[in-house]
Amino acid sequence: MLERKDIDNLANLARIALSEAEKDKLQQDMEAILGYIGELQKAPGLTEEHVPENYYLRNVMREDVEPFEAGLNTEPILSQAPKRRGDYFVVKKILGDSIS
Repeated sequence: MLERKDIDNLANLARIALSEAEKDKLQQDMEAILGYIGELQKAPGLTEEHVPENYYLRNVMREDVEPFEAGLNTEPILSQAPKRRGDYFVVKKILGDSIS
């Protein structure tokens, strides 16, 4: 069970201010989520005693190679942009020069 100090610590780590009502709601929500996770942990899973004899691990990732010629799709994609500068999209600036 979560205590109020856990909720206060979580809000502090997230750097958010919460009202008492919001803290109560968050505590209820978090307890419900943790309860659900506890139920999931009880479900049977693929543990050593449940692994079939003929089971083996394998890498399903593709080889680390170039999937297509570099730059092949650049022009068709950039031609759809509202604004571009060379091979780059031009977007609205959303961050200032310095962060305080």
